[in-house]
Amino acid sequence: MRKMFFLFLFVSTTVWVTAQNEFEKVFQEDGRSLRKDLRIEVKDSRNNHTFLPISIMKGKMKGPVFTIVAGVHGYEYPPIIATQQLMREIDANRLNGTLIFIPLANTSSFYTRTPFINPQDQINLNNAFPGKSDGTVTQKLAHFITTNIIPVSDVFLDIHGGDASEDLIPFICYYNNETYPEKTRRAKVLSELSGFEYVVSYAYTLEAHDPAKYAFKQACKDGKVALSIESGKLGNVQKEAVALIKRGVYNMLREMKMYDAPVPADIPDEIIQLNNQKYIDASKSGLFYSEYKAGDRVKKGDVVGKITDEFGNSISELVAPVSGLILYKIGTPPVNVDDTIMCISFQD
Repeated sequence: MRKMFFLFLFVSTTVWVTAQNEFEKVFQEDGRSLRKDLRIEVKDSRNNHTFLPISIMKGKMKGPVFTIVAGVHGYEYPPIIATQQLMREIDANRLNGTLIFIPLANTSSFYTRTPFINPQDQINLNNAFPGKSDGTVTQKLAHFITTNIIPVSDVFLDIHGGDASEDLIPFICYYNNETYPEKTRRAKVLSELSGFEYVVSYAYTLEAHDPAKYAFKQACKDGKVALSIESGKLGNVQKEAVALIKRGVYNMLREMKMYDAPVPADIPDEIIQLNNQKYIDASKSGLFYSEYKAGDRVKKGDVVGKITDEFGNSISELVAPVSGLILYKIGTPPVNVDDTIMCISFQD
């Protein structure tokens, strides 16, 4: 039995090393104006199997490396569709630098239509960074991105949207990491030139030994220009959400002089900076009711919703802890204890 285990471990490790070498070989190729698609196979000791699709596009001229990741949550469809369209539209002959696309980071979640987690190991990929080289498939995916993709990236963009239950307004965000002030300043500039009306900055409080958990927070921790887009909601494909994502990417590539985008910049006259967030969590499990939607403004003390039991009896009243804008909220009835019901964002 022990012999068979070590044999499996050897085979699994060999496959993993081969995958890493495959990515490095393509990334290090000298040829320009090319695109190569890779399928990185991932297995774990529980015999779970998945894969990570990666496309590397090298422009005619050398330049920065811009990484775009979508589908960390496989139920968030607008980022996945937008990334696929960008892969088809961008001409390597007109590109300066390198684009790394991960159009669908969590394929197991996507193909089983499972929100938030990989059903194989019940782990949320966006809660697994930096990952583990000898962990489950999800932890291995996070480890591969942390050790292979992030280190070679100058800019790391992690694109999300409203999962199956989430209603949100489109926004772009970054962490205020004072350890790397120049990278933070650059993330702020790119955010403000992206074309999104709402620019959100999150406080950065990680200690050196703390796990980042989130993909773009890992990139931020590792000293990269790291950003995230949120566009789309409730597990559907909205054309306007796809268009916003693409415009944001094109605007950032234009600013970095990597690509002369075919779409107008279309920067809003006023950019709304939201630098603080307050969260309302559920203290009861039940059915959530609210007349509010993402984008509504609330005042401190407003009753923003309630939770009922299965018989319709109110068991919890939800009150806004601050005045501000609803950035995102639960948009479907089911809630469990400690679920984040609502995020209210506000300026200093």
